[in-house]
Amino acid sequence: MKRKTIISVAAVVSALMLSVLGCGRAAAEQEGLTVSQLVAIALQANPQVRASRARWYSATHSIKQNYAPADPIFTFLNEDSPNNPFFVKPTLQSFQVTQALQFPGKGYLQAKVASGTADIARLIYQAAARDVRAQVETGYYQVLLDSAMVAVAQANVVNLRQVLNVTQVAYAANRVTQTDFINAEFALAQAQQMQRQLELTRINDKTTLNALLYRRPDEPLQLAGELRLVAFELSLDQLIGLAKASRQEILAAALAQHNSQIALQLAQLEYAPDYVLGYTFDHYLLASAGPAPTFLQDHTISIGLNVPIFFWLKQREDNRRAAYDLEAAREDLDLVINQTAAQVTTLYRQAQFAYTTAKLYRDTLIPVARQAFAVGLVSYTNGRIDFVTLINTFRQHSDARIAYLQALNQTLAQRIALEQTIGRPLPEK
Repeated sequence: MKRKTIISVAAVVSALMLSVLGCGRAAAEQEGLTVSQLVAIALQANPQVRASRARWYSATHSIKQNYAPADPIFTFLNEDSPNNPFFVKPTLQSFQVTQALQFPGKGYLQAKVASGTADIARLIYQAAARDVRAQVETGYYQVLLDSAMVAVAQANVVNLRQVLNVTQVAYAANRVTQTDFINAEFALAQAQQMQRQLELTRINDKTTLNALLYRRPDEPLQLAGELRLVAFELSLDQLIGLAKASRQEILAAALAQHNSQIALQLAQLEYAPDYVLGYTFDHYLLASAGPAPTFLQDHTISIGLNVPIFFWLKQREDNRRAAYDLEAAREDLDLVINQTAAQVTTLYRQAQFAYTTAKLYRDTLIPVARQAFAVGLVSYTNGRIDFVTLINTFRQHSDARIAYLQALNQTLAQRIALEQTIGRPLPEK
């Protein structure tokens, strides 16, 4: 009765905890999900991550069984029956048990290989989680970029309405031709259409992000945060060092090399004999068939071992194959390390260039373009510049803001790619 009460209380507590967690997640989604919350949801719900985790768990259950010997074989013999061994009393009944045993040490080495294979499966799971994290972060910043681009498009519509009002006043005063007014209307309609297209792009990118979170394509998704320009604290050499110590592919290649070394030891142990132990109990039902009239039972112990007399066809070839496998594993490890260093170097340079470009647009070019557009409006009103010059100042301002957002997004994308290549998140200022 007490046990049932404890189980009931535990069930109620679990239900309350799940309810609280669900309410907390619902409240967070209403306020807007941060990138860390999105990553946490994806790592729990994404099928690719869950499948990799299940394969890792499966591999961990292939280790201990290598310590156990093969199952013993039990044999029963009904021998020398005068007619039918199933129904007629036989002359002899024999009971035999045989146990196959490997040479000492083989099972330990095989378990080490299985343990290394399980560690590789764990690294594959971590790599899958890393890749999904990068995809979610990229999708998150892409949606934020879409929102920023929509904001730029909305500002462009506002600015072009000002241009349209200015040209309308100038046309009404007969200071400009109707062409300027028509061109201003065309530019405004084009900007409004661009805004609608960017809003559609934002909706589609949210659908892509929902797919990574394993949610319905049309499920509402509110995001918190904004695009932020972040500098790198670590140097290129430090990033390469982190990648060598953290990247899952490098660690998996190192484990594969270690497994190849153990496989070479196992191949060399093929020259050592494996054993078969046996025990036989004979019961003679016919006294005249026994070893003696008063001796109708006997016991036998046997031992057998394999003799590698065909070593030049089997064991020696296995040793050579294992040696070449070890050499290939070493070369694979060197290749992954070299390729990782090259990828980190390339991504670091691209990220630094994108960061410098974004900073230039944010601190210099956008303020200058904004000032030029404001001056252009006044100058056009006063008749000092024509419509083409005015619209060019508007486009320069719009292009500068778009170029800044693109460079900012490129900086974040290169940072995410660096984290994916290194195998771990980077510190932020």
